[in-house]
Amino acid sequence: MPHILAHTLAPTLGWFHDISPFLIQFSPGVGVRWYGLSYALGFLLGWMWLRRLSKNGTSPMSEARMTDAMLALVIGVVAGGRLGYVLFYEPKLLITFTDSVPWWGLLQVNKGGMASHGGVLGVAIASWVIARGPKAADGTRPDRVPMLHPFDCAALACTPGLGLGRIANFINGELLGKIATSPGTTGPWWSVQFPQEILSGHAPPLGAAQEAALATIVRPYMTASNGESFDAAYENVLAVIQSGSPVGRELATQLQPLISSRHPTQLYQCFAESVVVGTALFLIWRKKRSPGVITAWFLIIYGVGRILTEFVRLPDTHVQVQRFLGFSRGQWLSVLMIVIGCGLLAGVRRYTQRHPNERKFGPRTT
Repeated sequence: MPHILAHTLAPTLGWFHDISPFLIQFSPGVGVRWYGLSYALGFLLGWMWLRRLSKNGTSPMSEARMTDAMLALVIGVVAGGRLGYVLFYEPKLLITFTDSVPWWGLLQVNKGGMASHGGVLGVAIASWVIARGPKAADGTRPDRVPMLHPFDCAALACTPGLGLGRIANFINGELLGKIATSPGTTGPWWSVQFPQEILSGHAPPLGAAQEAALATIVRPYMTASNGESFDAAYENVLAVIQSGSPVGRELATQLQPLISSRHPTQLYQCFAESVVVGTALFLIWRKKRSPGVITAWFLIIYGVGRILTEFVRLPDTHVQVQRFLGFSRGQWLSVLMIVIGCGLLAGVRRYTQRHPNERKFGPRTT
């Protein structure tokens, strides 16, 4: 859509975010979202990469088995990501029930809520299932592979999807970063103004004149149908801005002095979790490795990147928790990932020294 690439520039305020979360919108709130597409494309690229690992001899698993493995990984990522979010950040959803579909708070993925740390745990469980292989008629599993080998393959294949997910977060204007400059002041060239901040719980205080200006912008969109609610009316304002229409561009111009300039942490995390992790794992993978080496380095490098980027990323207001020793809950989960990765790396090296003839996996050598 043309308006996806269009944006409103203010020389003194940075880049104003006016991207629609929909690729195609059929009716208000209903359509094809970039977020869902990012997951679909990430899984497709992951499946293609797994099949390539089979074709080039990196993995002994057949292409057909890789397809089955991808299905298990998809289930692991989605189920693990959702359960991780609920258990780590919003456990009340386990006992939240409604009269509308899908009835149970745990299943309300349409309202967001996925935890990457939970997704990693889901992948670990899926890897155990994949490694066992199908059962033969005699009850044996002749195609069994080391459990850590599927995890290694998943680590190699997941990095494009991680990056696409963060780009989708950016398009949605969620997971906001810390404020670089206050509303109405000069913002750095790299900063982004997210109008979504008004409803995020992270909006900075406005002066009396700014509050009056915001009320003037929103008031025409307060109707009987939305209960004259400010939040509902502001959602309508966002929809008009994201439509790319002349009226939307005018609204964006009016809002710019009322929106802070922020760190685009979604893009920081895209770079750290996809580009950095993916490049490092590719370089490590160029030499045949014992099962678990790729997994260990994934946990370590990913964990370090999450810790660093979350110093400038703000949590969702409903999952904010007090920091312990300067770290958020997400950072402590990343610390745990690093510890597990280091322990796994040490364990693999010790095992390899004791079993020097153990099979290693990697690209074919000529």
